[in-house]
Amino acid sequence: MNKFQLKGIGILAVVILGVLFTLPTFVKMPDVKWLPQKAVKLGLDLQGGMHLVLQVDTNKAIENRMNNTSAGLKDQLMKKRIPLAGIITEKGAIVINFRSADDRERAKALIKDEEPTLVQTDATANGFENLRLSMNPNDEQKFRDSVRAQAVETIRNRVDQFGVAEPSIVPEGKDRIALQLPGIDNPERAKQLIGKTAILEFKLVDEDHPLDAALAGDVPLGSEVAYEKDGGSPLLLKKQAVLSGEMLDNAKMTIGGSSPQPFVSLSFTKEGARRFEQITAENVGKRLAIVLDGKIHSAPVIKSAISGGKAVIEGTFTDTEASDLAIVLRAGALPAPVYFAEERTVGPSLGQDSIHKGLIAAVAGFLLITLFMVFYYRLSGLLAVLALSCNVFLVMGLLTLFKATLTMPGIGGIILTIGMAVDTNVIIYERIREEIRLGRTAKMAVDAGYQHALWTILDSNLTHLIACVVLFQFGTGPIKGFAVTLFIGIATSLFTALVMCKWIMMWFVNTKRIDKLSI
Repeated sequence: MNKFQLKGIGILAVVILGVLFTLPTFVKMPDVKWLPQKAVKLGLDLQGGMHLVLQVDTNKAIENRMNNTSAGLKDQLMKKRIPLAGIITEKGAIVINFRSADDRERAKALIKDEEPTLVQTDATANGFENLRLSMNPNDEQKFRDSVRAQAVETIRNRVDQFGVAEPSIVPEGKDRIALQLPGIDNPERAKQLIGKTAILEFKLVDEDHPLDAALAGDVPLGSEVAYEKDGGSPLLLKKQAVLSGEMLDNAKMTIGGSSPQPFVSLSFTKEGARRFEQITAENVGKRLAIVLDGKIHSAPVIKSAISGGKAVIEGTFTDTEASDLAIVLRAGALPAPVYFAEERTVGPSLGQDSIHKGLIAAVAGFLLITLFMVFYYRLSGLLAVLALSCNVFLVMGLLTLFKATLTMPGIGGIILTIGMAVDTNVIIYERIREEIRLGRTAKMAVDAGYQHALWTILDSNLTHLIACVVLFQFGTGPIKGFAVTLFIGIATSLFTALVMCKWIMMWFVNTKRIDKLSI
């Protein structure tokens, strides 16, 4: 078997694979191990789903950061014995009151070492020497951008674990995130999963102060009132968390044990396990509250030191609620609260109508091109139509293989590919005709025609490929789908025209030894 024959077998194998990967999209395949079973994935505009726009509360993230910074600075000032009359956080800034300018100057030097990026501003008001600490505009914008980027990543992790195929999650504007979730059949569950902040904290119950006084408004310094899940009983908790969800290694829904109800079992990282054992050893006999998004899920009494880094969140969960809670805990907490600024549900009937019209357009275009090519180029035109058919199968097969998503613009890209694929054959056939008019033999005309047309074809398709790359890089959602489909279409068009059609024509002039081409 010579090199030419091996090349033909390779071309045939590629075409067969393209057909095999395309067929599951249109017909039910036999349940055979080596046959592909997955159909091409459809986008939101074709199979229906949800379109959401989330507003990220970056102001709240800045407030939380300044609160944490404030608590840290207060501890440092007390350690250095620098007296302060008060410290509060307002409008994204920290305001510290001092009784003397000397105390303020000592504090400024300490803060310069601890938080060198904060802008310090002096003021005098109400008989106090005040020091205002704020973020400079550049640092503040970088922090807002990082908060949104972290929110995008956290939401992506949650959606991936939720099982949505090919979601589109992209930043939009300054503080928004646009989501497209194809195939969602339970929108409310998806919204709850995405919007849950999921801040997990372990806090000790404050049993040294009366709860009634705290409920009446006399909340002790360093404590806070929190309520059990679903509006349950209140408890007085230490405000400072002894352990947070950042030290969580895994979370999963579990059924069994002492209760038939499902619960969420937690396991901590190595450092988290060490810290959890230390906390439980130091607080035997006290209650440790498990708090999620400010709500108490349970507050068991610590009976002994707990080693191994294991804990559970119990409650009146359904299987779905426990599973979703495990998902958000594994994915991590959102860095800031998010709100649903926009919500649209796309029904599958609209998608079916789009697919139907897209198929009609593709078939109509294909038939018109077939009529023109056969009429104008005769048998060679029929060969171009065969290549065009193979091209469509290869595009669909590659979309399935790469798990790409087919959208309405993607169907437009396939239709555009059909037209562009014929352009390549037209250029080649016209060059072959020129060689025949010059008196070349069939074999010489085919060789020269492909050789002279090659660079023209590559140049024109290279500009199209560059456009596809730009669209994919800077486009979003459906625009990227169009770019991917068009990119694949250009690649398969070059293969069918420059490799497959050339091999078939060379097979005719070499094996059949024809003297005159039907072109």
